[in-house]
Amino acid sequence: MSTVIQASSEIDLEDAAVARKEPETSASDRELVGRLVDQARAEGLELVGENGLLGRLTKLVLESALEGEITDHLGYDKHDPAGRGAGNSRNGSRAKTVLTDVGPVEISVPRDRDGSFEPRIVRKRQRRLSSVDEMVISLAAKGLTTGEISAHLAEVYGAEVSKQTISTITDKVLEGMAEWQNRPLDTVYPVIFIDAVHVKLRDGQVANRPIYLAMAVTVDGERDILGLWAGDGGEGAKFWLHVLTEIKNRGVGDALMVVCDGLKGLPQAIETVWPQAVVQTCVVHLLRASFRYAARQHWDAIAKALRPVYTAPTEGAALERFYEFAETWGGRYPAIVKLWEDAWAEFVPFLNFDTEIRRVICSTNAIESVNARIRRAVKARGHFPNEQAALKCVYMAIMSLDPTGKGRKRWITRWKAALNAFAITFEGRLNPTSR
Repeated sequence: MSTVIQASSEIDLEDAAVARKEPETSASDRELVGRLVDQARAEGLELVGENGLLGRLTKLVLESALEGEITDHLGYDKHDPAGRGAGNSRNGSRAKTVLTDVGPVEISVPRDRDGSFEPRIVRKRQRRLSSVDEMVISLAAKGLTTGEISAHLAEVYGAEVSKQTISTITDKVLEGMAEWQNRPLDTVYPVIFIDAVHVKLRDGQVANRPIYLAMAVTVDGERDILGLWAGDGGEGAKFWLHVLTEIKNRGVGDALMVVCDGLKGLPQAIETVWPQAVVQTCVVHLLRASFRYAARQHWDAIAKALRPVYTAPTEGAALERFYEFAETWGGRYPAIVKLWEDAWAEFVPFLNFDTEIRRVICSTNAIESVNARIRRAVKARGHFPNEQAALKCVYMAIMSLDPTGKGRKRWITRWKAALNAFAITFEGRLNPTSR
């Protein structure tokens, strides 16, 4: 450590003053870094790893910050005669190891005689810097288990962090999840998609349970995930009335269209909460459900035969194409015919709309990209001890969506044409803000 301190003490005071004034990397900063790296190489030091240069610099910065904090607390510098008779003074230091971005770092934390010093940069009993917690939460959001995260920290940083500690870190998101689930929403949404992701819960025995997700498109074409709700697989109108009423109480006075997948009791609940909303069955989900009743070798033929049904120009034309499909395939697969007949009332509404509106309803891009991220995280975990653990995993996956912001731009571009069609079709109910 002495070599780093010596190098840092040789910084020219004028250069240091310039560095403080300029937020961007200055020539003096680069020169200092170059001198430190050169010195480390000359001494055979690695950049990272145990006793590496970054670890030593982290130690220096943290100890310097702590020394500054105790100076502010006492009101005088170390060895300053002004402190004599002040009533409180420095009282040595104690060693403490904290986990940082570059691995475990042992630091000396100064103490005062009356024990009133409360450090802020590294608080009492704090064993990790906040950036480490953020890294753990990010890894959990990508689907890593507590054991995998623990192994990762041990392998990359040489830090022993228990699975219980990692679970405690990720539990910090629960407060944020509750706030997010109850945040105010927009007054109107052009489209709300309701779908489910199934997770495995250990409730006596492992069982599949649905986690329902409501995702909306705003009047500006942005994605807005409204909330998450855990079910038991037997949901009916009462459950959906509770969910939709919760969304309405958070500010959603109107939804032009709600796209769902034949969830029992949901259409009736939508009619109660938003009487003017159009209930639309997700066409892609309807097609996938059809394939479940057919042999694999017939999937392509069935998809080709059903395409004229959902691309028909009118409801009447769609009905004629469906009769043709039933005549060809009904004898072999009557369950597919019954599936479409049962869903017909919620399938046909979109046939009355503009091509742009049809396209977004027939496409799974809107919600499948979100579901794919969630499923990866859920699959990596395998199963969950309880409902809250499953919700936490799904929530963290949602919060990690689109970290670069590029997805948001693509969404806005993709939805502009459809939003114009919604504004014309549902005149007076949708008022997009200008951009």
